[in-house]
Amino acid sequence: MESVKHPFYHRVSLNLLSIALLIAAVYLGKDVVLPVLFSILLATLLLPVYKFLLNKKFPRPIAIILPLTISLVLVFSVIFLLSKQIVRFFDDLPTLTERVDELKLSAERWIDDQTNVTVREQEKYIDQTVKNIKSNAPKMVGATFLTLTDILTYVVLIPIYTFLILFYKDTIKSFLMNVFRNGSEKKVEEVLNESTSVAQHYIVGLSIETALVFALNVVGFLILGIKYAVFLALLAALLNLIPYVGILSANIICMFITLVSSDTPTDVIWVGVILAVVQFFDNNFGMPMIVGNRVKINALVTILGILIGGAVCGIPGMFLAIPALAVMKVICERVPDLKAWAILLSDEENDVKRKRVTKKAN
Repeated sequence: MESVKHPFYHRVSLNLLSIALLIAAVYLGKDVVLPVLFSILLATLLLPVYKFLLNKKFPRPIAIILPLTISLVLVFSVIFLLSKQIVRFFDDLPTLTERVDELKLSAERWIDDQTNVTVREQEKYIDQTVKNIKSNAPKMVGATFLTLTDILTYVVLIPIYTFLILFYKDTIKSFLMNVFRNGSEKKVEEVLNESTSVAQHYIVGLSIETALVFALNVVGFLILGIKYAVFLALLAALLNLIPYVGILSANIICMFITLVSSDTPTDVIWVGVILAVVQFFDNNFGMPMIVGNRVKINALVTILGILIGGAVCGIPGMFLAIPALAVMKVICERVPDLKAWAILLSDEENDVKRKRVTKKAN
């Protein structure tokens, strides 16, 4: 029986509708979906160690629990280090508040000189802004407790999900192979293998790159002699995990904290210079050499994916956007009707692929 060839607009409409339904499902079920997605990433990362231990005749539960425990210890070590630095920062908060007041007064006088807006008028506007913030404080507190609840949920559920995903790995693979028992079994296996490889390469490379960025930042900040050097270096390295948006936020936060904690105004400029140099090195040498070119997603799609991920799922969505786009690209490359979408996602100008897709479409 011949398959029906649907018109182009029909296929595009179905593709867009599928994407919209997928985003809506993730948004509505993010409390359940996000821990599962993070668990899949962690399970993918631990898969080589798990297979190695199985080959060494370790029992399956031990082969899962051992690498899982080590990974959790590493994660909690980073959180503990960051927490210590944050506590130290909050201990100095009264002094920093006085410094902020001094800078605010200097800024108000400068604005008064330049725009003829009096200090009293500026203070009135600031007081009104503070009142608005206070009126929204209950909502902000509620959002904070919701975030803490989410964190506790992740801490509990992610290890459990990761263990079960690895334990039932073969069952899940058999299920996917049987779902697509229409002659596409080989392509499904290729997609699974390639997606696993891309995710492993991306996460391992990203971890090494983050450690390298942290080391370069902390060396630069210690040479500069600024306060909270380790805290700011770690914060900038973690924010760097979010492409484009993260490093911009890191620059603003690090430069502002340096401005209110340093007696030398030029330190602010030097902090910006150090972050810019490290970012230049990271973009041109770190990412290509460590992470490699396995995740070939162009900048436009990357930014859109991060923004959509942030709008749908917040910061976790921004982090998961890149692996999700990489897996989507792998799928699109192996489905003939979706190869045009793979070209849209790709960062490479491959005329051969374009001609091939155009020829098949005609």
